[in-house]
Formats: sequence, structure tokens, C-alpha cells
Amino acid sequence: QVQLVESGGGLVQAGGSLRLSCAASGGTIRRYSMGWFRQAPGKEREFVGAIYWSGLTIDYADSVKGRFTISRDNAKSTVNLQMNSLKPGDTAVYFCGAAGSWPVRDASEYNYWGQGTQVTVSS
Repeated sequence: QVQLVESGGGLVQAGGSLRLSCAASGGTIRRYSMGWFRQAPGKEREFVGAIYWSGLTIDYADSVKGRFTISRDNAKSTVNLQMNSLKPGDTAVYFCGAAGSWPVRDASEYNYWGQGTQVTVSS
């Protein structure tokens, strides 16, 4: 059983940056695709990006492409989401998840989820 814990959320002004981290315990994420989703109040959980277990393939939603970067360190069982040029529309709770398949744009593909971390971007 893999447990995921996100951290790094907070309040930032538009144009600023944040770096989210997702730490895994209870098992290795080495063979899992790892994804980031976000959910704003009253909206469905939205795909942000995902990284293949090897780290060699990364998929981004069009809304964040060029601004967000996903990376992973399998030895440390961590996945990071570097968010630059943040916009008020990026405000949401951000979740990381682990999936045993690829591609993984659909939340139903994920086996494990973290509890989420709040990101608020002020205008």
C-alpha cells in the first residue's frame, strides 16, 4: 500500500512560482506513472500532468504546458511539480496520484492518491 503526501502549497501572487512535492511511503513508486491533478471549488478534478515511471515521457495539460514542469526521483520516492508564471486560474487543491498504466489523463486510472495541498494565486 503506497501512501502519498503532498506539500509545498501556499499563497502566491500572479506571476509567481511554487514547487509542490509528493512523497511516497509504504512502497516504491518506481514502477508507477505519477500524475498531478487539481480541483477547484465546484469543479471536477482536472489533469495537470503526468510522468512515466522511467521519467523519460511526460504529459502536460495544454493549460499548463510551458509553465509547469514535472520531475521525479525514484530513489527518493518523490515527484515534484514546479509551477511558474502562476495565474489566478491555477488556484485549486493539487493532488498527486500513482497509476499502473500509461497514458494516465483520467483520474480513474489511478490506484493511489494523496490528500492534496492548497494553491492560491492572488491577482
